[in-house]
Amino acid sequence: MPDVPAALPSPRVRALALCALLLAALYAVAALAPLPYTIMQPGITADTLGRYRGKQVITITGAPVRSTSGQLRMTTIAATAPGEEISLTDALAAWPDPARAVVPSEAVYPSGRSTEEVEKQNTADMRQSQDAATAVALRHLHLAPGRVKVSLDLADVGGPSAGLLFTLGIIDRLDGDGHGGDLTGGRVVAGTGTIDEAGRVGPVGGVALKTRAAARDGATVFLVPRAECSDAKVDTPKGLRLVPVDTLDGALKALAALRNGGPVPSC
Repeated sequence: MPDVPAALPSPRVRALALCALLLAALYAVAALAPLPYTIMQPGITADTLGRYRGKQVITITGAPVRSTSGQLRMTTIAATAPGEEISLTDALAAWPDPARAVVPSEAVYPSGRSTEEVEKQNTADMRQSQDAATAVALRHLHLAPGRVKVSLDLADVGGPSAGLLFTLGIIDRLDGDGHGGDLTGGRVVAGTGTIDEAGRVGPVGGVALKTRAAARDGATVFLVPRAECSDAKVDTPKGLRLVPVDTLDGALKALAALRNGGPVPSC
């Protein structure tokens, strides 16, 4: 019997197969191509009353310094660097993870700036934040800046978001609650927020990730800028109490209420 040639695929089948190959190739290219996005996740926290990477965070000279039993933990976000590329595969892996956020890079880093320029700006913002925190804390305690010197050291951590926690840390180290106790009442208190020289607390962004960092490192109370309460309440870690603040005085009153069992504001 003569051989029967195999039937050739119809033109429609060949067209579909070609389309499938093209789509697979396009997906492969897209999966590997860099995207203009940044992946953020909970970063480190540091106790402003203690040490970070072997160095005391707050060093004070010219006035007696008290020991403390609680913690005041500033919080951070870890993000891909401005020059670091992420692929579609990276983004799709991070997108459904509640502990990570995928956002446009321009929402995190100013367009056109290099990694060095971003780091320089973050360092400048941190220095300004530290200067404001020192001025506000000393003025609150009626201490002269010329006599009392405060040095703040957080190694390579940058940005202005630790202002409130720096201020509270300086006050706690110098005066505590004013009656021999700690501002924290022995608790692990975390938080975030900028502070200006008028003592106003400002928003910082990324609060939902910072609450995760705080809970991970043992905090039970989180001081949040009032304007960011709604963001902080998104999937708040269990056991973490959100306390909204908009001024230094408000933060101190809230901590006093926590110590004394009084009514404490909540988000």
